[in-house]
Amino acid sequence: MTSTTIRQRLVTALRAVRGSRWSRRAGIGAMIGLISIAGVIVGTMMFAHATVNVGPFRAEMSISPSVLGGTEVDLPPLGSLHLDSHDGPIHLKVNLGSLDQSRTEALIDDPAALSSAGENAVTDVRNGVIRLGVRTLGIAVLSTLVLSTLIFRNVRRIAASGMTALVVTGASLGLAAGTLRPDSIAEPRYEGLLVNAPAVVGDARRIADNYGRYSEQLQQIVSNVSRLYTTVSSLPVYEPAGNTTRILHVSDLHLNPSAYGLIRTVVQTFEIDAVIDTGDLVDWGSSAETGYASSIPSVGVPYIWVRGNHDSASIQAAVARQRNAIVLDNKTTTVDGLTIAGIGDPEFTPDKSETPAAGDADADPAQTPLLRAGNQLADTIRASDKPVDIALVHDPAMAPPLSGVVPLVLSGHRHQREVSLLPAPAPDADASASPAPSAGAATPAAATRLMVEGSTGGAGLRGLEKEEPTPLSLSVLYFDENRQLKAYDDIQLGGTGQSNIEMQRNVVGAEPEETPSPSGSPESNPSR
Repeated sequence: MTSTTIRQRLVTALRAVRGSRWSRRAGIGAMIGLISIAGVIVGTMMFAHATVNVGPFRAEMSISPSVLGGTEVDLPPLGSLHLDSHDGPIHLKVNLGSLDQSRTEALIDDPAALSSAGENAVTDVRNGVIRLGVRTLGIAVLSTLVLSTLIFRNVRRIAASGMTALVVTGASLGLAAGTLRPDSIAEPRYEGLLVNAPAVVGDARRIADNYGRYSEQLQQIVSNVSRLYTTVSSLPVYEPAGNTTRILHVSDLHLNPSAYGLIRTVVQTFEIDAVIDTGDLVDWGSSAETGYASSIPSVGVPYIWVRGNHDSASIQAAVARQRNAIVLDNKTTTVDGLTIAGIGDPEFTPDKSETPAAGDADADPAQTPLLRAGNQLADTIRASDKPVDIALVHDPAMAPPLSGVVPLVLSGHRHQREVSLLPAPAPDADASASPAPSAGAATPAAATRLMVEGSTGGAGLRGLEKEEPTPLSLSVLYFDENRQLKAYDDIQLGGTGQSNIEMQRNVVGAEPEETPSPSGSPESNPSR
């Protein structure tokens, strides 16, 4: 038999197979299966979601195709819990980020409704999952029918596609229900920007260990939220107007790799107009650390910076090269209507085991490098052709010469948040020797407020040397159209390895009366 004859017989056999009824049915069946699966996936991805009211909370549930299955519970802003609750091919996602204000107010006004909301919480969640499953089943079949109608235009094939979608979706839901593992809540996987795993996972284990009290716990949660709402309603209220200028004050980042991520989040969330950094960007001031400044442009707003005692000349030059950075070293600048003056720390002491060399014991204490720098900045402010609203220094020990010269002084260095009023200038000063007040000086009667920021970088790696990590601190300052400070928000996050988050609103004039610093020269802490 020649090769030509063999080839002809093979071609004939292949044509016979392609032309057989069995092969045609197999092809149509495969097409129906593919279209059914595509319809199920498209319908589920686009429309398989539902909203469930649990007391004052609005839980958003959704189902999506998945190989591994499981459940994801989003807990904004803490992160999310991932539970190995069931096998695939569907994945359940629950978002607990919404709180309905009207229902919260109704619960506050009706104690009986508060108790009922907690008792019904478990039932509400269970009914929501069942309703989502039924919705998913209907949506999957409907989307498959629409898709198969566009392709087949044959009633029998359209019906077969719909039936296939019904079987596939029903089997998937059945598999999830059949492989349900309630104990999986005891072993969740936590993901989030804040390291909050111990607290979140611990709560989940307690719920699993005592599942019979879940309703009671939910009732307590609802009650706590209601009390929180009542408390917040009584806090000092400050609503920033449209012409409010928002300034974010940060300090002492100390090379913390997460600091700029936190700053970006606050800038976006609070609609910040500019960032003020009062120094200590790095730890040692070495050339190897200059790359840390390259994150400054990611902030997206003007970044005003003064040098700290850990920042060398090369670090200052690296900051100045950033396109949105403004370095102040005995200079002034204007941003969003606010005139800001600043000067760098005159001391470079990156080695904490050493302090600046002591001068002559008989030397005038007013001529220390820190106070001399403060006096230089005060002279620059007095010589300014426009009133200066904010003065920037790194060490609070530089601030006393600025008393009565500027309304607000921002500093850092101490790694601890402090707000006080600077003592008024000494009354026995030689008034005849003082220059006449210029446009840049504060009115004599105005008290100068000193705001010392904590460490936005949690003191870097050195923040771990103590028993309790140094918290990450930063503040949002609100200025009105007259450039006056009206309020400020103090934000504090637990240090490395911790998770607590605190924010306190302070309305200027409504907060407790501030007291001046006990001495005219706030003590500098050389160990920072």
